[in-house]
Amino acid sequence: MINEFLQYLQYEKNYSSHTVLSYHNDLLQFCDFVQQDPCHFRIGAVESTHVQQWVLFLMSGGLKPSSVSRKISTLKSFWRFLLRNGFATSNPVSGVLLPKSSKPLPSFFKDNEMLQALDETFLAGDFVSVRNHLIVFILYATGMRRAELLLLTDDDFDLQAGTVKVTGKRNKQRIIPVGAELSDRIKHYIDIRNKEVGSVPGHFFVRSNAKMLYPEMVYKIVQQFMLPFGSLPKKSPHVLRHTFATGILNQGADIDAVKELLGHSSLAATQVYTHSTFDELYNIYKQAHPRAK
Repeated sequence: MINEFLQYLQYEKNYSSHTVLSYHNDLLQFCDFVQQDPCHFRIGAVESTHVQQWVLFLMSGGLKPSSVSRKISTLKSFWRFLLRNGFATSNPVSGVLLPKSSKPLPSFFKDNEMLQALDETFLAGDFVSVRNHLIVFILYATGMRRAELLLLTDDDFDLQAGTVKVTGKRNKQRIIPVGAELSDRIKHYIDIRNKEVGSVPGHFFVRSNAKMLYPEMVYKIVQQFMLPFGSLPKKSPHVLRHTFATGILNQGADIDAVKELLGHSSLAATQVYTHSTFDELYNIYKQAHPRAK
């Protein structure tokens, strides 16, 4: 049965030889676990408890949840083939509980890294350097998305009230506070932009030719700007958004308020940052508390 299934994958499904080999190896491992001869596989002897025990065996051996899920996916495909061709009447793989894959926690810059990056040297720069500095500062200080930053206009800012209006997903708008330091840098950018590029109706951030920025350009600006700071392999606009959320939660901000600032539709999307803040607090505790060690 196993050979027929592998031939089906190769000749009817047109799977690559590498993929077919992976399926073959998974099935051989399962046969070895249930102590069956692959050439004379007894389908009716396999029960769901055998599959669940194999999952636990693989997990206890240190295999990642994603790898275990892939192997179980092989069994599911195999039994679908058996049922479709009348070789089996029941499916022992259905209903088997799989291990949950742990999602990686959001990466974020440390406070001292952002302090080094956002010093006062931008004041002496030309239009491009001042613009790039402000892009990084706004993403870090407001937590807005890259797409939201690209949609900003001059009219979205109310510097007297200390706010910026952001248009997010599904055109939902929200108001984000703008601090005094960010407000000063926005005014400086507008002055130098109007002098060097001219008064530009429409988009707030523009290129030297007065045309709007594009997403890949903003990514490269952030990546190059943050390159000297920190050891994160990925330095993107979204990492600055993570840094904003993690930073204010570490300072005791209410999670519901953070949800509104980020423009999340559900609290679950915001709760991922609480894991990062807990890790940060735990590390501080281990370093500072006399009984932590």
